[in-house]
Amino acid sequence: MKKKIIVTGGLGFIGSNLIGLLLKKGYSVTNIDKVTYSSNFYNVKEFKKNKNYRYIKCDIANKKLSKIIFKFKPVGIFNLAAETHVDRSIDSPNSFIHSNIIGVFNILEIFRNFSKKNKRSKLIHISTDEVYGDILNGRTKETYPYNPSSPYAASKASSDHLVSSYVRTYKIPAIVTNCSNNYGPKQHPEKLIPKLIYNILSNKKLPIYGKGQNSREWIYVKDHCEALIKIFEKGKLGNFYNIGSNKNLINLEISKKLLKIAKKKIKVGKNVKIEFVKDRPGHDTRYALNSNKLIKQLKWKPKTNFETGLKQTFEWYLHNLNYFKSLNKKDILNRLGLKSNS
Repeated sequence: MKKKIIVTGGLGFIGSNLIGLLLKKGYSVTNIDKVTYSSNFYNVKEFKKNKNYRYIKCDIANKKLSKIIFKFKPVGIFNLAAETHVDRSIDSPNSFIHSNIIGVFNILEIFRNFSKKNKRSKLIHISTDEVYGDILNGRTKETYPYNPSSPYAASKASSDHLVSSYVRTYKIPAIVTNCSNNYGPKQHPEKLIPKLIYNILSNKKLPIYGKGQNSREWIYVKDHCEALIKIFEKGKLGNFYNIGSNKNLINLEISKKLLKIAKKKIKVGKNVKIEFVKDRPGHDTRYALNSNKLIKQLKWKPKTNFETGLKQTFEWYLHNLNYFKSLNKKDILNRLGLKSNS
């Protein structure tokens, strides 16, 4: 019998990529997603005929989640259900508190009871490098204090602390991961790289916040998913693991690299040019993780260099134009995150 896994938020970017990898590795996967603007059935269309894949619509904050978990008895739960867009959290933090804090609390309460009778089961809670806040120099280890800047980062920090408290108080078998910026196929174009790709393909200007000097550490989504499975299979319970590539780039440099790739693949329209726009309120300057713990203890390392991953990402969107058609245009085009200045 195949080992059963539950992935929450599996209609999203990282969740759908993780499901694909889990299925290839021989797991049976149940995808739980409540369906929000960033959920997309296009992301999982390739799994529809796979007998080891099933989808159930449910909010992780809903008490019905308990019946699903107790029915399927998974050996692992990967919690990827979350609101993740910083700009959206600035305009409307409510949904972030609901999913990222109340939803995680509900999972923890259910899992606390479930794990008493299912002692081999593990909870992998996926978080972000944004909980550490601005890192102007060096790289943050797992012991670095949290200092979130945005409502999004604060909600994720809260959920991480909740998981940690349940590990210590109730001895639940759980692990927290903090990952750097992901990029790759199936990412909603509210995020930087797919937004730039969408605009290139639509002959629109390329909006870059501020002066484009904000630095982020970038990891290809499949490398992140490989790390998550490695942590699930071999990670030490109760631990935190940073997952990063050790590769930082500023946003302006990314836009230039994408334009270079695009010009080799398509005829780029005359309107496609970099445009500096008003910066995000409270915009962190730099994030950077130290992932040595994961690299040394679990023998993991990212396989995809940024240039290769960026090329593969551009090609995926170029060959999957229907992905953009499956989205609400206003969720792609509308600029969010400026309400705090009004």
